[in-house]
Amino acid sequence: MTHTISRLYDDHEAARAAVRALEDAGVGHGDISILASNADNWYSPDRDVDTYPDRDLDGRDDRAEAAGAGAGIGATVGGAAGLLTGLGVMAIPGVGPVVAAGWLVATLAGAAAGGATGGVIGALTQAGVGKDEADIYAEGLRRGGAVVSARVPDADAPRLQAVMDRAAVNITERSAAYRSGGWKSFDPRATPYTADQIRRERELYTGR
Repeated sequence: MTHTISRLYDDHEAARAAVRALEDAGVGHGDISILASNADNWYSPDRDVDTYPDRDLDGRDDRAEAAGAGAGIGATVGGAAGLLTGLGVMAIPGVGPVVAAGWLVATLAGAAAGGATGGVIGALTQAGVGKDEADIYAEGLRRGGAVVSARVPDADAPRLQAVMDRAAVNITERSAAYRSGGWKSFDPRATPYTADQIRRERELYTGR
């Protein structure tokens, strides 16, 4: 039996560090997915022209990963690359531009196509996030955050939850912070945050 673990991070760098930590802990990159706000334009679909292909956004050259892990991973990388090249950065209602990689891509693509019906909340709940937490995760994405989801064996879940928790947002504290500012729940009709708003939002939590 498998268990899906999801965590919210304040930015794509923290999320990508979590992806690397999961891989180092033995989770195959095919079982890891990442959704990250691109409102501040940190990711360009053409950036690998000058650096290296990194379609799973884990900070490593996909070609080296494929060579080191064998044909199974190589096939996964090849299939994912084509899919992600076609999707690029998706605009999600209420969230804005989002970069997605991994097995959650198809679900998020459906959310993008579905507009306000289902939307990012539907994608997150399908990934195993509870409805109440999905509201916070979606709002976190809107405010420049990132979500990492991993499918892991039930027996390994406690150990890997600890790995993901290292730099993850404390959902209870973040919910309280949002609500203290008048926020009630994620609204897919809301205006996405600008790059300046995201910068100011991140400054609120720097060093916490």
